[in-house]
Amino acid sequence: MMCDLQTGVCGEVGNEEMEIIDFNQPEKTINLYYVTDPICSHCWAIEPELRRFVEQYGNYFNFHTVMGGLLEKWHDGPIDPANGIYKPADVAGHWREVGEHSRMPIDGTLMLDNPVQSSYPPSRVFKIIQKNHNETLAFDYLRRTREALFVFNQNISERSVMIEIVNKLNLDGEAIVHEAEQLAAQQLLNEDFALARSLGATGFPSIIMINAENKGIKIVGGRPFESYVDGLKKVLNLEVIQPKQQPSLSRLLKKEKLLFSKEIEVMYDVEQSAIHSFVEKELSSDSYEAREILGEAYFTTTVSKGE
Repeated sequence: MMCDLQTGVCGEVGNEEMEIIDFNQPEKTINLYYVTDPICSHCWAIEPELRRFVEQYGNYFNFHTVMGGLLEKWHDGPIDPANGIYKPADVAGHWREVGEHSRMPIDGTLMLDNPVQSSYPPSRVFKIIQKNHNETLAFDYLRRTREALFVFNQNISERSVMIEIVNKLNLDGEAIVHEAEQLAAQQLLNEDFALARSLGATGFPSIIMINAENKGIKIVGGRPFESYVDGLKKVLNLEVIQPKQQPSLSRLLKKEKLLFSKEIEVMYDVEQSAIHSFVEKELSSDSYEAREILGEAYFTTTVSKGE
């Protein structure tokens, strides 16, 4: 709060009395398409790597989320024979394996007791939020939906669950879910399906990056963080690209509301054994709560009275 009488400046004094500043942002010449689905377990598994990639390199590309339509409905035939998925009960064990391998926790017992019958209803809600609001809010909805399904064992295709998730985004859940039940919402979803096909995305997650020359690279399935960086370098035809500094943990947690240990480990290159000491160092004790579920630590923002 110091004001310098010689320079006439309150605060930090720069090296130049007058300087030219370029406020032009570099043109984003890359379009990144993330083809996904609300019930895609491997999409849940890559959240730590994808978040860091977007946070540090998102200034190089325009990010587009595309719904892929993983499950229209259950029927008598095989749904995913390669993974042994013929009926809802087959999903539970597969999801648990994905959760244990990735350390993004998945309960999975919902698929035994009250299985999701279709991924289309929550996908349509995503499209309505994306259309009426913006990509950021729609992506927040997708994140909350996956938390509800994989971790907290809620049936995200049920109307009441979808309304509750949307309401928590400070949107009108009843109105949005009602609009998502109309034919126009399915038409929006069909447009995504057509786009996914045109991009050659047959499995989820698929990350497709396309440059100004309409040449691109496709990365399918769970991959390390470095794979996405290498892919971006290739599509930009650059040997070196400059990452932005990771956001502080306090800013990231305020934005995300809930972070699992694995997500913090990947974002900040922290060992699992050091996660609690790292969080204690980065956050004030009254700003967060540390909890555990399915053997994994997670951290949430502290809810103030009246919120």
